Amino acid sequence: MLSVVREPKPPRDGVLSLEVLARSSPEEAEQPTQFRVLVRHFLDRFFTNELASGDGDAKTRLVQAACAIGMPGFVVALYLYTPYHMPHQVRPYWAQVGDHYFYVLYSMVAMGVVTIFEWDLLFPDLLDVFVLSPLPVRNGRMLGARVTAIFILMGAALFDSSFLAPIVLPAAVDPPHLLRFWAAHLLAVAASGIFGAAFFLALEGILLGVLGDRLFRRIALWLQGFFVLALLTLLFLYPVLTGALGRVLQSKSAMVYCVPSFWFLGIYQRVLDGPAALPVFVRLSHIASGALALAVGLAVASYPLAWWRKTRGLVEGTAKRERRNLMAVPLSRVLHATLARSPACRAIWQFIGQNLLRVPRYRMVLVMYGGMGAALVFATVMRVSLAHGRIAFVFSPEGLRATVPIVAFWTVSGLRSTFLAPADQRGRWIFRVILGKAGLAEAGAAKRWVFLWSALLSLAAAGCAWMFGGPAARGWTFVAGQVVVALGWSLVLTDLFFLSVTTIPFTGARSNSATNFALLLIPYLGFFPAVVMFTVGLEPIVEASVAHLAIAAGVMAAAHLVLRAMHRSRIAEHVQRIDADEDEEEFPLRLGLRY
Repeated sequence: MLSVVREPKPPRDGVLSLEVLARSSPEEAEQPTQFRVLVRHFLDRFFTNELASGDGDAKTRLVQAACAIGMPGFVVALYLYTPYHMPHQVRPYWAQVGDHYFYVLYSMVAMGVVTIFEWDLLFPDLLDVFVLSPLPVRNGRMLGARVTAIFILMGAALFDSSFLAPIVLPAAVDPPHLLRFWAAHLLAVAASGIFGAAFFLALEGILLGVLGDRLFRRIALWLQGFFVLALLTLLFLYPVLTGALGRVLQSKSAMVYCVPSFWFLGIYQRVLDGPAALPVFVRLSHIASGALALAVGLAVASYPLAWWRKTRGLVEGTAKRERRNLMAVPLSRVLHATLARSPACRAIWQFIGQNLLRVPRYRMVLVMYGGMGAALVFATVMRVSLAHGRIAFVFSPEGLRATVPIVAFWTVSGLRSTFLAPADQRGRWIFRVILGKAGLAEAGAAKRWVFLWSALLSLAAAGCAWMFGGPAARGWTFVAGQVVVALGWSLVLTDLFFLSVTTIPFTGARSNSATNFALLLIPYLGFFPAVVMFTVGLEPIVEASVAHLAIAAGVMAAAHLVLRAMHRSRIAEHVQRIDADEDEEEFPLRLGLRY
């Protein structure tokens, strides 16, 4: 961290020789002010911390995040070139409105997710309180520096998420009035992104100011998960809404005026169409202007109070009371007698639970994966229905069949990414001292933990499919088929994702995690759609007869046995391999311990 208070230097002579002037550096001539140093420090804290980059490679992570945020708008702009340049065809008006709606929606979702991800870093933490507070820095200056750093962060995120599209869009859509198109696009996208960031900043500020830090931390994780789910559901519902966007906006339903992304679409069309804009867009633009002013005003007004309450809560501290859930005692006994019989397995299960509750980075990874999976489920099962001018959402039978593989895939992949997430791993030496290298029993304990949660969530998804599937889902063959698919995919996906994992959870990071970012997308862009489509197409065949159910269960069991044998061979090879000296832990070696 840069020092905020610098030692005063002796005054320089009035007349200096040319040799002295040549040796003097520009840094000596102009020292940064205390405010600038604080702003740089807070900006650095946004990217070099355990939550944002646990492996210390913050610059690489920043570049990856910038590319991930900026590319969707650019790719969609390239895709739009073909429909706008079809020979002898003109893109329909409401299809063009749907194209505009994507950029407004994406800007709000991207800025909202960025704000939620940085939620814990937008206010002071223990490092700021106990390191910066004793320094001779006024509270007003520290508050102003943090607010300035937040503005810079959000401005950079907004620019990154939307600067590529306006460069390519004019050539792709060939607008009749280029300047008006640029003005409409930039104004609507910027307003939508600012609203997405200001809304969640104001929400956190109000809750912190009213509830205080102790109560706010109890609900913060649930709020983060809920809003990530809501934002991603809006984004994933875009293909469902875009086909019926004209009917939805012209339905005169009150629900139209309750969707924030529609508000800023009104600004887009109001500026682009001018006096010819439809009345619904005029009203939506008025709502957007008021909502944007209200969100920004609440964020500005609530931040100082929330900053003071957060700082006071960190200084005073909170007494932590151990609470034991009486309902979990018999469940733990059953699990210890069945799936976690050995003491090492019980220790690993306890270690997993404590780390998921203790480390913010692990919780945030789970929130992101859980929100992504739940949003995909909602976008898959929901369909828009218009009847008598009213908007309703109905369940799709094909979408309900896809819920089980979606839940199983995102549960297993999310837990694997969480177990291998780079974070503080200084406590992992205890397992090497007590157990030595992780063997088959330790690796199997983690897999059983993942399989248990995946099976429970997948069976819950199967139960929802049974409840909302209608008459076609009332037969016992449907229920049996859903159970076989839920347990089978939970088992096989756990084996596949943990095939190369040879460490105890939270004690080993993914190799070359900073350089193989493109390869990490392959399971999600290639394997995940194949799993869902294969399952949806196979489920009616599996449910046709008892013989088909038995064959499906046998195939899943055989795949599990093959993958388990492969994992055993990799674990045996890993145990026999001698690690390099630099890979050994320094702390137990300094204690004179060997493993």
